[in-house]
Amino acid sequence: MSDIIREVDEELRHERYKKLWDRYGLYVIGAALLLVLAVAGWRGWEWYAAREAAKSGAQFEAAMQLAAEGKRDEAEAAFNALAKEGTAGYRVLARFSAAAELARKDVNAGVAAFDAIAADASIDAVLRDVARLRAGYLLVDTASVKEIADRMQPLFGPSAPFRHSANELIALSHFRAGESTAAAKIVSELLTDPEIPPSMRPRLQVLNALVAGAAAGPAAAPATQ
Repeated sequence: MSDIIREVDEELRHERYKKLWDRYGLYVIGAALLLVLAVAGWRGWEWYAAREAAKSGAQFEAAMQLAAEGKRDEAEAAFNALAKEGTAGYRVLARFSAAAELARKDVNAGVAAFDAIAADASIDAVLRDVARLRAGYLLVDTASVKEIADRMQPLFGPSAPFRHSANELIALSHFRAGESTAAAKIVSELLTDPEIPPSMRPRLQVLNALVAGAAAGPAAAPATQ
């Protein structure tokens, strides 16, 4: 009797599954096909992205080689081309490199190029801050302290990653302007800040010595015998 009941249950299940398949089978097949196509499309995109990244990498290396050989105009043109046609990461790198090459020939034009990067909202905020710093270093010998301080203002904040570098640049600007007291104050604050990057400390110590020497004035002439 139990065998008969089991056979009836199996038949009923089979009939139920058949009805479900008749009703939803096409949807199941369609979903499976979509999954296969999605996986194939993703794999195809990965292959394409890898190929384009390799192509951009080769172009970037070629442009760097031109720069190393002193072919500034050609290097700048190669970087500018990559900035328009390369993959996302290499486009940004190429813009930085093109700006640096341009600054070798024309400081103001280089500053403008770095300013354009800093103003581009599509670029990561950290890289935009790097561009602000690069422009500031190009101007530190000629711009007023106020201009440098104004340019560095966006880099300040309790956890801003480049706040120490911005202060260092302002101190250097004060020193260039002959304002040793103001420069010494900033350098002293930086040297006592436990959060300054270790790589910055040697530069600050050199700047501190220069500032102290400038504040002391010219050394006395040695006594004649």
